[in-house]
Amino acid sequence: MNDRVFLITGASTGIGEATARLAAADGYRVALLARSADRLDALAAELGGPDRALAVPCDVCEWGEVEAAVAATLDAFGRIDVAFANAGFGAVRGFLNESPEHWRSMILTNVFGAAITIRATVPALEATGGHVLITGSAAGHVAIPGSVYSATKHAAVAMAESARKELRERGIRVTVISPGNVDTPFFDNAPQIHLTADDVARAVMFAVSQPPGVGINEILMRHIEQEI
Repeated sequence: MNDRVFLITGASTGIGEATARLAAADGYRVALLARSADRLDALAAELGGPDRALAVPCDVCEWGEVEAAVAATLDAFGRIDVAFANAGFGAVRGFLNESPEHWRSMILTNVFGAAITIRATVPALEATGGHVLITGSAAGHVAIPGSVYSATKHAAVAMAESARKELRERGIRVTVISPGNVDTPFFDNAPQIHLTADDVARAVMFAVSQPPGVGINEILMRHIEQEI
């Protein structure tokens, strides 16, 4: 099978799930990575089963698990054309809120997890002239009071630019998708003004649909009524 392969972390809900659905509809085989095995299995079955969708339970904070997930994808599908480092979560604003342990987990997921996803997929992407995407945030462009999450997304935006400058020599495109408020399980109570996960997934598919030689380096998007 020569159909292109789209690997997605944080694939069990929200932006990752929405992107998996659109990618599958566009003819990609999909490798779905997340910690929630039950949700992944259900989504993989819905998207075509083992021949079209692979569910790989994986903690993106663990290098060995990410490396094994990439190997499983290559064993099943033989190639990777797109790697979407999407896994992430947030924290309550305020330097006296949340626990240091929560911050540690968030920073590892949002920053380290994205970095090792890139590291693990580069050899396969170089072979296909592939594409790396990272989920950033509009919060990665402004300093939000008391937001350690915002700091992680500044790091994600910088990481994408660093990766672009290195990986262009390997024929790999790099895009950071930076949405404003999105109605996903990321929030306990979604902001009143928000994008949908499908809105962001369509932006992802726009970036990967460009002809060879065209790099969409960043998509910064907000609901039209969102101020920050």
